[in-house]
Amino acid sequence: MRIERVDTRVVDVPLATPIGTAIHAISSVGCVLVDVWTTDGVVGQGYCFTINGERISAFEAMVRGLAEAHVIGRDATETSGIWADVWVALNPTGHKGVTIGAMSALDVACWDAVGKTLDLPLHRIWGACRDTIPTYASSGLWLTQSIDELVDEAAGFVEQGFRAMKIRLGSPDRQHDVARVRAVRDAIGPEVALHADANQKFTPKQAIRLGRDLEAFDLVWFEEPVATHDRVGSADVRRALDTPIATGETEYTRYGMRDLVEARAVDVLMPDLQRMGGYTEFRVGAAYAATHDIAVSTHIFSEHSLALAGSLPGCVSVEHMDWFAPLFVESMDLNDAGELVIPDRPGAGFTFDEDRIASMQD
Repeated sequence: MRIERVDTRVVDVPLATPIGTAIHAISSVGCVLVDVWTTDGVVGQGYCFTINGERISAFEAMVRGLAEAHVIGRDATETSGIWADVWVALNPTGHKGVTIGAMSALDVACWDAVGKTLDLPLHRIWGACRDTIPTYASSGLWLTQSIDELVDEAAGFVEQGFRAMKIRLGSPDRQHDVARVRAVRDAIGPEVALHADANQKFTPKQAIRLGRDLEAFDLVWFEEPVATHDRVGSADVRRALDTPIATGETEYTRYGMRDLVEARAVDVLMPDLQRMGGYTEFRVGAAYAATHDIAVSTHIFSEHSLALAGSLPGCVSVEHMDWFAPLFVESMDLNDAGELVIPDRPGAGFTFDEDRIASMQD
């Protein structure tokens, strides 16, 4: 099953409503869609993205360059070898940013081709450990919403069957954040889990003050309370609070995970499939986390993260984000317990919806 060609397409996926966090204003996600074609007629698929499509052409150029130099002509099952060769080749340009995002899209597509060729879902190839995984609704409760809007949306998530959700923080007035969390907690009751995400908004002292105010609301975690590079600050916040600290989505590869763990800055690691460098490296990072008994929860890439969750015992949840749902024919399945079902379809379990993608390119 040699790879005979790699195709790329750029598509801008609009969000239903523009949203805002403490550091983002988002109206769409620009994606590079990657098709890896094998001599057996199998097509493996992956993608990388940028917020609002900014600099997406650079990602496409990097995917094409890496594919031509290191992927085309290889056997798709040589995933580890391809990854290692690309890693070495990236030394002059760096192991963060566009280079790793492009690497990830190719790696995911190669693994998808392997699963489709073997007619097995990836989590069974890697060694299945579960059929469902806890999740939390993450496509709402944004910083730009009013308290009334938060309450209505939170109730809507419960009606949809979610048993957990995430609210964004980062208001200039700390008490406004407290009021927002209180309103959502009151709306969903004590049985529904609530996560909070500050999107790196605060200084350590600000995060500690807010975190102490929020401990009355039994949060699952306080996510990215400080800038991702401030590992000392994150460690200070972690020591000061009883609420677990989740972070890692902005870090790259196993080495970013290692730096957070060694700094004692994290309780729950949140690797991002794109920044990790694809399935191959994500699994390395998760294995490292397991040696320190640190839980892993995947960051966005909800559809493609399910294969990982189905094979990693230390994965405690998958973030349910609907941004990329328009790309796929298949939908994520939320069961009666509020958990996502790990798909038993070959490969990653999701295929690009060509008709909808064509309509977004017009």
